[in-house]
Amino acid sequence: MSLSATSSLDLRFERHALANGLRVILHRDTSLPLVAVNLWYHVGSKNEKPGRTGFAHLFEHMLFQGSQHIPTHDHFRFVQQVGGITNGSTWYDRTNYYEILPSHHLELGLWLESDRMGFLLPAITQENLDNQRDVVMNERRQRVDNQPYGRAGERVHELLYPDPHPYHWPVIGYMEDIAAATLEEVRGFFRTYYTPNNAVLTLAGDFDPDDALRKVEAWFGDIPPGPPIPPVAAPLISLGGEQRAVLESDVHLPRVYIAFRGPAYGQHLWYAADLLSSVLTGGKSSRLYHDLVYDRQIAQEVGVYISPYEAAATFMMIATARPGVSAEEIERALLDHMEQAAAVLPAAADLERARNRMLTEHFSSMQKLENRADQFSQFTTYFDDPAGVATEAERYQEVAAGDLSDFAARYCTPSERVVVWVVPNVSTVSPISDSAEETR
Repeated sequence: MSLSATSSLDLRFERHALANGLRVILHRDTSLPLVAVNLWYHVGSKNEKPGRTGFAHLFEHMLFQGSQHIPTHDHFRFVQQVGGITNGSTWYDRTNYYEILPSHHLELGLWLESDRMGFLLPAITQENLDNQRDVVMNERRQRVDNQPYGRAGERVHELLYPDPHPYHWPVIGYMEDIAAATLEEVRGFFRTYYTPNNAVLTLAGDFDPDDALRKVEAWFGDIPPGPPIPPVAAPLISLGGEQRAVLESDVHLPRVYIAFRGPAYGQHLWYAADLLSSVLTGGKSSRLYHDLVYDRQIAQEVGVYISPYEAAATFMMIATARPGVSAEEIERALLDHMEQAAAVLPAAADLERARNRMLTEHFSSMQKLENRADQFSQFTTYFDDPAGVATEAERYQEVAAGDLSDFAARYCTPSERVVVWVVPNVSTVSPISDSAEETR
């Protein structure tokens, strides 16, 4: 019996829309006296422009700096004093905010989210902008610029999605763009994208749906809709040949990144690619781990994943060499496995193990109320289809062995791949050859 067939998850929901365009998903679960308030805005770094990157991530910070009726930092205080938690995140295609609260404090979450949706502009001051700009710039220093291997992911994306593709620049933005953001530009970005007609509100938990909908209408119904959302062009031009770069860094071990562009999240071959990633590196019995880490012992660690982007996907292979092993040897081993994946169907046992692993992770995640709320918001935002949450497991069941090879053969070709090495710099170990200079 399949894992999906044995699932007893109740994923029923109600869908509503307010006159201002806000889409509302209500998922009732009375098993715990909790409620998750989950708000997705359909705006991410891909809605930015070259030279003005990092705005979406900056707003993740700005929206916690208070609004017209909520003083600075009080969003966190109000939630924490009733025993709840709150946070947000930014990605290429979306920004999300959430509160998890005792169910009788549902209205607190609605008030907080509606106030910053409808009344944030008075709080977007030069002082707040300067404060959060400094916070974000320091975050970039800590997470990227001063982090071992920190620039590698950005360099992969710069090569994999040539400018002007909107996945070319990093979600956190470039330092010079963050520094150059003006108050009027930031306010204009908010007016365009942080509007009810560009948002999905999901409530999941212990509440009466009719009462909850009345409260949503009361707190959000008077917020006016924004202008039509500008379309985003995301042309995927051929790379025209393998793209390579070598980055010197303060690291002791070489690390190799190999990336390909794949189908957008939601397409059939995206699920095939996700299963292939599990066949290759899903656990210690997987192909790559067993070969590179256990048998040959040439890698410290190895991983493969595909990103769930809306316009395309990044299929990434990453391996860190053991001491004394070259980046060339690691790269060749990774490419050998990709060539085999394209030419040979996975063994039935390997595919079944990967499928069960993916479904176990899926159902384990869906036990949490906040994850279900997030999934309803995601499927509504990307596909206008909250019912897709209930069929996600079936998408993995529908993938056949030939689909994995089909993905590898169609998408993971030499002319469409990016290879980035991160190698120790001269001050870390012995001098390296001229070939370790970055090539563009």
